Amino acid sequence: MNIGIVGLGLIGGSLAKAVKKNTPHKGFGKDIDEESMKKAFLTGAIDEELADFSALDMLIVALYPSATVEYLFKHADEIPKKCIVLDVSGVKRAVCGKIFPLAREKGFTFIGGHPMAGVEFSGFDHAREALFKNASMILVPDKNVTIDKLVAVKELFTALGFSRMQVSTPDEHDKMIALTSQLAHVLSSAYVKSPSAISHKGFSAGSFRDMTRVARLNEDMWTELFFDNRDNLLEEIDNLIARLGEYRAALAEENGEKMRSLLKEGRERKLLADKKYEKNQD
Repeated sequence: MNIGIVGLGLIGGSLAKAVKKNTPHKGFGKDIDEESMKKAFLTGAIDEELADFSALDMLIVALYPSATVEYLFKHADEIPKKCIVLDVSGVKRAVCGKIFPLAREKGFTFIGGHPMAGVEFSGFDHAREALFKNASMILVPDKNVTIDKLVAVKELFTALGFSRMQVSTPDEHDKMIALTSQLAHVLSSAYVKSPSAISHKGFSAGSFRDMTRVARLNEDMWTELFFDNRDNLLEEIDNLIARLGEYRAALAEENGEKMRSLLKEGRERKLLADKKYEKNQD
């Protein structure tokens, strides 16, 4: 296949490297940053610059949600009908709600996507071919996508290292991602602002590292993602504040029995979530 990748940052660059490492496909890349383009060529992540869509079998757009929509509207008439187009942004309603109708009108196939993988750094310099090893790939297909197109996408992402394909709708995706990804980033950013955090050396270990890792984020991208999913993220933040209030009340009231009960409930909920996850992995 001829695969085009637009946006050679962490995710797009890693996809390009994984395609070259793990498949026989030919890779075409495009990024507005000239340094990223040079590095992509020098490292062999892409074969050619993406300048023409006519020979593409698949096009992956690895841009922010609004830029993804803008790009696909701008180039929709250039995309051949045989081409499968995917985005890999972190929200799906804001993208799929606009691109599903566009794809139907223009005749190409569009599938929303979200690779559940990443690190706390951004840019091509941090892209790596093994980023997606054993990761989950969320696919959000339009209702008229054919089985053969889904199979082609599954085969590609399996070859790139993904071990699980999760099919979702835009609404389900955004609701779940508000908890599993976006709330975690909000919490990490707020947690590390404690006045004590600056003096943690010698007093911290894995818990501190885990809690603060994703605070080193790209604020431009995450602000857009948060606001594109504002309703779901607000609900998760409000629920978290309410739950934290229970722990605070137990402390303030010196109610050890209540605190013990809250902690036990949290431990049991974690065990239940782990068992359900392991069952779904089988």
